[in-house]
Amino acid sequence: MVWTLISMFSVWWVFPVNTTDALFASDVATNPSTEIVIITQPDEVSTTMIHTDPENPFFKESSLPLQAPDFAKIKPEHYMPAFEEGMKRQLAEGHEITNNSEAPTFENTIVAMERTGDMLTRVGRVFSNMTSSNTNPELQAIQTELAPKMAAHSDNIYLNANLFGRIQTLKDQQSGLGLTTEQSKLLDDTYKSFVRAGAKLTEAQKERIREINSEISSATTEFQKNLLQAGREAAVLVETAEELTGFSEADISAAAALAASRGYEGKFMIPITNTTRQSALVKLDNRDVRQRVWEASANRATGLNGGVDNRPLVLKLARLRAEKAALLGYESWAAYALEPQMAGTPEAASTMLQNLASSVVLNTEAEAEAIRGQIAKEGQNHDLKPWDWEYYAEKVRQAQYDLDEDLLKPYFEFENVLQNGVYHTMNLLFGVTFEERFDIPVYAEGVRVFDVYDADGSLVGLFYADYFTRDSKRGGAWMSSFVSQSGLLNQKPVILNNMNIPVPAEGEPSLVSYDNVSTMFHEMGHAVHGLFSDVTYPSIAGTSVPRDFVEYPSTFQEDWSLHPDILANYAKHYQTGEPIPADLLERLIAAKGFNQGFDTQEYLAASLLDMEWHSLSADEIPSNVEDVTAFEKAALAKYGLDVEAIPPRYKSQYFAHIFSGGYSASYYAYIWSEVLAADAFEYINQNGGPTLENGTKFRDEILSRGGSEEPMKLYINYRGQEPTPDALLRRRGLTPVTEGVQ
Repeated sequence: MVWTLISMFSVWWVFPVNTTDALFASDVATNPSTEIVIITQPDEVSTTMIHTDPENPFFKESSLPLQAPDFAKIKPEHYMPAFEEGMKRQLAEGHEITNNSEAPTFENTIVAMERTGDMLTRVGRVFSNMTSSNTNPELQAIQTELAPKMAAHSDNIYLNANLFGRIQTLKDQQSGLGLTTEQSKLLDDTYKSFVRAGAKLTEAQKERIREINSEISSATTEFQKNLLQAGREAAVLVETAEELTGFSEADISAAAALAASRGYEGKFMIPITNTTRQSALVKLDNRDVRQRVWEASANRATGLNGGVDNRPLVLKLARLRAEKAALLGYESWAAYALEPQMAGTPEAASTMLQNLASSVVLNTEAEAEAIRGQIAKEGQNHDLKPWDWEYYAEKVRQAQYDLDEDLLKPYFEFENVLQNGVYHTMNLLFGVTFEERFDIPVYAEGVRVFDVYDADGSLVGLFYADYFTRDSKRGGAWMSSFVSQSGLLNQKPVILNNMNIPVPAEGEPSLVSYDNVSTMFHEMGHAVHGLFSDVTYPSIAGTSVPRDFVEYPSTFQEDWSLHPDILANYAKHYQTGEPIPADLLERLIAAKGFNQGFDTQEYLAASLLDMEWHSLSADEIPSNVEDVTAFEKAALAKYGLDVEAIPPRYKSQYFAHIFSGGYSASYYAYIWSEVLAADAFEYINQNGGPTLENGTKFRDEILSRGGSEEPMKLYINYRGQEPTPDALLRRRGLTPVTEGVQ
C-alpha cells in the first residue's frame, strides 16, 4: 500500500517541494520578517509576514544526505509553526504566479507551480509519516487542529479564479505549445485537478465545497486517530497460559510481554491488528478464546463497552462525499473518484468484481465443505463460524500438504529474508545494492537507513526500513516518502517502508510467517517504484499514478518470494544454515493456492462494500449508526457474498483504506492492479525470469516513468499488449496453472 500526504488531510494537494525558495529567497536572507500581499480569493486581499526561525529545522533544507529529515533536531513544537509559515510562503509564491504581468506560459505558470511549497512539503511529509509510524497524543492534537487549516489552504489554491484562468489559457492553447509527452501530461493533470476541485463552480458552490472539505478533513483525521485507540481497546486479555494452547513458546512469551507492558503482569494479551481476520485464530485450540479474538476484531470501533465509535464518522464521510460529488456534477462519489483511474467508471470496476465473485463462490463452497469435514473428523458438531475457518483450514492445509507454519518459520529469519531475499532480488533484477548506514538519526528504535547504490556505483536514494510493530504505529503495511524524486528540483528520493511484524520476545530470533515474507517483497515493490523514478516534475514522480495502477509494481514483486532460485538464497534454517528441504519447499509452493477462495471472497466483499457506500446519494445514506451493520449485510447479500463464515476483510468502522487512507471507492484497485501484475510476471518468466536484462526493461518502461504517461500505454509499451485476467486466476489458484510458468 502507498501512503501519501493525501491520506492525512484527505483533500489537500500541496505544490511540490522547491529546494531554493527562489521567489523570495533574497528578501528572507536580508530581513527576518518580510511583509507580502496575498490574494486568497478574487475579491479578498490581505497582508502577512514571512518569518525565519533558525531553531526550527523545517525552516530550511536538511543538511543530511539527500535532505533526509534530521530527527535529532525535530520536536513536536516545531510542526505547527512550520505548517503555518509553509502555508504563508506557498500562498506568497502562488501570488507571484497569479499576478505575473506576462502572458501565461508553461514555464511561468505550470513549472512555477511545481517549484512552490518546499517548506510545506518538507514538514508535511515528515508529519504525515510520524502520525502513521510513531504518533503520540501531542501529534494527534496537532493533527486535529491542522486538518481544517490544510483543507482551507488547499482550497485557497484550487479555487483561486485568477490562477485557474492562467491554467485554462494554457489548456486552450495546449496543441500549439510544443510540449513534450511529460509536460503535456502534467498540464492535463493540473487542469483536471483544478476542475475536479471546483474551479469552475459558482462562488456560492465554492463556499460550500470549502465547508465540505474542512469537515471531511477533520473527520478522516478523527477516524484515523480513533482507529489507533480502538486497536488498543480491542486487545484480548487472557488469564492463563492454558487458554493459549496451540501457541508456540515464542507466541506465549510475546503475549506475556504485551500484557506486562499494559500493566497486566502475569497475564497474557493478544493484540488486534488491521484486518477482520487475526493471525492468532490459526493457532488457538480454545474455541471460546478464538471467538473472543474474532469478536474483538469485528466489533472494534463500535463504541463497545464505552470505547471509541467510528460509525458516526462512516455515515458523515459517506454523506459529505456524496454531497461534494453532486456539487461537482457527478452521480456519486464513486463516479467522481474513478474518473481519473484506469477503470474510469464504477460500472467497470464493479463488473470486474462481480465477474470474479461468481467464480470465487464455487471455490469457497468447496473449501467450506473440506473444513466441515475436518470439524466432523475431530468429533465436533458445531456450525462453521468465522472464528473457526482459519483454525480448521490450517488443519486441512496440513493434511493436504503436510505443511505447518511453525515448520516454515525457522527458515524465514527476518534479517536473512531482508538481505538474501528482498535485497538480493532487487540486485538480480535491477543491479542495485543496499548498504546500511548509522550516521542518520531516526524517529524510533528499530528504524534503519540504507544507501541504495546503482550498478554503476551512483547513489539512487535512501531507504528507511521500519518493519516491526509498536503501539504508536497504525496497523498494516505501507510505503511513503520523505523526499520525492525530481529532475527539476535536483532531488533524489528518500523512501520509507513500514510493516507490523511482531516483535520477538527478548533474546528470541525474529522468525516471520510466509505472509510477512510476501509483504516485505510487496512493499519493496512500492519502494523501488519511488526509488527508480526518473521524471522532471515532482507532481508526477514515483507512485503518483492512478490508484488502480499503483499496486501493480508492488504485487509484481510479491511472486519473486516463491521463485525457486530466490527462495533457495534466503530460505535457510536460522540455526544451522541448512536450506529449506526440497520437499518442504515443494509443499510450500503447491500450497500457494490453498484457501484462495476465502482470501479472494473476503477481499471482494470489502471492495464491493466500499463501492456500495460510495455509490449512494446523500439522501440515501443511513441516518442511524445502528443501520451500518444492516447496510453492510444488504450490500453483501446483493452480490451473494453475505456469508457468515467469510466476513469482509474490513468492516466499515475500521476500513481505514476508504475512510482515512485515500482509497475511497478505490479498494478494488488492488485486484485491478493484480491483473496487470500477474500478466507481467508470467511474461517475464516466459522470457528468461529474474535477469538484469528483464529487470532493466521493467525499470525503464514502468518504474522510472511515474505518472508521465497514461498507465495503460505504459503497460502496453512494456508488455506489447493489454493484460487478460487469465494469469490472475492462475496466480490465485482458481484455474489450472499454465505449464512452464514459474
